[in-house]
Amino acid sequence: MVGLLALDRLVIGPATAHWQARTTEIAALERTLSAGRAVIERREQTESAWRRLREGALPLDPSMAEQRLLSSLETWARAQGVELTGLRPRWRKASASDASLLECRLDASGSLPALVRVLGELERSPLALRVESLELTSRDETGQRLALAITVTGLRFAPLEARP
Repeated sequence: MVGLLALDRLVIGPATAHWQARTTEIAALERTLSAGRAVIERREQTESAWRRLREGALPLDPSMAEQRLLSSLETWARAQGVELTGLRPRWRKASASDASLLECRLDASGSLPALVRVLGELERSPLALRVESLELTSRDETGQRLALAITVTGLRFAPLEARP
């Protein structure tokens, strides 16, 4: 009886604990392997998205980047009959050290269909843009004239230059 108790405490107990730990480790490794296989399967889609992002990035020269984004926003608004009441660009650091962001606040007014068309132009743009915020408010009693306040960020693959 004492021998069985010793066998349980000294051999079977530790072996069982070791076996359970290995089972848990194997399950975690299988999950990691499955996630890795999924990444490999999405490789082409990821590379394609990255290529589109690179191609749509703003020019490296800061003034050219500002000109490209601002002129695009002005063109889209003008083409849809939307009145621009403000465009305010500012540069920000991106989370990656080799990139920077041009944030532009656009204030405009127009009819709902015209403002929606401007947003459609923004969405279809080949530029690497992201809408950070959007606010739509009525400017009259009937809601026929609306005000749009939108913050758009454009990506540039160059670090933010130090200002003198």
